[in-house]
Amino acid sequence: MIRHDWDSSEVVDLIGRPFNDLLFEAQTIHRQYHDPNAVQVATLLSIKTGGCPEDCKYCPQSVHYDTGVDVHGLLPVDDVLEAARNAKAGGATRFCMGAAWRKPTNRQVKQVAELVTAVQEVGLETCTTLGMLTNQQAQELADAGLDYYNHNLDTAPELYGDIITTRTYSDRLETLANVRDAGMKVCCGGILGMGESRKGRAGLLLELANLPEHPESVPINMLVQVEGTPLHGTEELDVLEFIRTVAAARIMMPEAYVRLSAGRTEMSAEAQALCFFAGANSIFAGDQLLTTPNPDADEDSELFRSLGIRAEVSTIGSSEAHAVLR
Repeated sequence: MIRHDWDSSEVVDLIGRPFNDLLFEAQTIHRQYHDPNAVQVATLLSIKTGGCPEDCKYCPQSVHYDTGVDVHGLLPVDDVLEAARNAKAGGATRFCMGAAWRKPTNRQVKQVAELVTAVQEVGLETCTTLGMLTNQQAQELADAGLDYYNHNLDTAPELYGDIITTRTYSDRLETLANVRDAGMKVCCGGILGMGESRKGRAGLLLELANLPEHPESVPINMLVQVEGTPLHGTEELDVLEFIRTVAAARIMMPEAYVRLSAGRTEMSAEAQALCFFAGANSIFAGDQLLTTPNPDADEDSELFRSLGIRAEVSTIGSSEAHAVLR
């Protein structure tokens, strides 16, 4: 049953169920809505890096922190297309483009709209993350054919001010509403391991699952601690608690793709296998996300082979979409 009426104590109890019972329920629900042995493969490209005026305490791209990020402006179309073709050749079905902006200008949105149209011609689903959008900007991206817009909630509303002060939770919700109004699909999740309690992790899932429509994609990130950011040195989250949260996300948002995003380099193959069993069915492939490391293609290929998992075949573009991670 698809629900939008969860309460905090219910979600805390859900995450805290006996581990075997929690994973059994998550896997049972997963099989009702998804192929249990197929995983969507997406690729993420930073099309504009660094120089962001936001003060997100986890982010190496913020101008407020000295992290040694190589700052660059918006990439030219040819460079983005080369990356998209390489992503498709590597088995990706979705191509995500991220720009370190607080909110893009109308001119910048037009430039990204051109990139979206070009990448779609390669035969990939498209997703962008550009910061806050107005109604008009969201509509322009939708008109260009953008499939998904990513705008994470990051954490529970009551913890948000401890992580970010340069925008509000309501700002994020407003952008999500603008994306929905424009007819695009939503990619929205958060980051675990920023010092929050189980109640805080439950609060994030509560906000996501009680949205009027569940996000079609829910990226679950483990904090990647970058030296120079305020969250560097935070006590690391127990990986079993991470897996519990993945399982709860699957139970609460059964139709969504639950994506293992940042932090996979710190997870063993066994931990990732448990995440897949708990209902995760999407990953980012490639040796780098926006500015942080990611497992290389050979590692992911070996993991998929050992688990009997196949990459989900694209339903758009060429009929020659790869069925395995290469």
